[in-house]
Amino acid sequence: MGQKVNPIAFRTGVMEGWKSRWYAKTGDLFATLLVEDKKIRDFVGKHPTQNYKAAGIDRVEIERTRDEVKVTLHVARPGLIIGKKGQEVERLQIEIQNLIGRRVNLKVEEVSRPDLQGQLVAEKIAEQLVRRASFRRAMKRAAEETMDAGAKGIKIQLAGRLGGAEMARREKHISGSIPLSTIRAKISYGFYEALTAQGHIGVQVWINQGNYGDEIDGSDAKAGQASKGPKRSYKR
Repeated sequence: MGQKVNPIAFRTGVMEGWKSRWYAKTGDLFATLLVEDKKIRDFVGKHPTQNYKAAGIDRVEIERTRDEVKVTLHVARPGLIIGKKGQEVERLQIEIQNLIGRRVNLKVEEVSRPDLQGQLVAEKIAEQLVRRASFRRAMKRAAEETMDAGAKGIKIQLAGRLGGAEMARREKHISGSIPLSTIRAKISYGFYEALTAQGHIGVQVWINQGNYGDEIDGSDAKAGQASKGPKRSYKR
């Protein structure tokens, strides 16, 4: 597999499902529906008035039926999107409907273990880099928190003008086992760009969650570190 293959794309259709699930029926062009999915994801991640990124959006799944578009947000802090008595999620649903001109059914699901999701860990590291934190300290702290949460391994790679250096370079931090070529290994991958004053720094994170079918319950994590709360789903 090497280092240039996205582990999500490598497993999609074999071990992983698609993030968008639909077929283009007669009269609807595939490209049109694909652009709609892109608009929905960009609108939620880069909302013009609300900072929904602060809720920790791990992924956005879209499923289309004949009558409506089902949008599922997997977030670490669902309360920031739901709002008081569900008012915020209702407003977001109406805005998405006006954006694409179709009926939308919006659902919010909680990510119970954010430290095991590569995208959320990458965004956390990027936020620290923007605040001028030491990149080595940020990588080491993120790796320790992920391993304490019960991960089998983690790999973090930063690329750019690290520490304000004149020339761009890459730095890696690896803990545990990351079998990238083993297709049955459940690898959570995330990428994010930190917009620093010296330039963009790319943050890549690979997290080994074990094998498919094996549930990580935090039995090998430190006492008190792993959250064992049930996964909650919020739906109108």
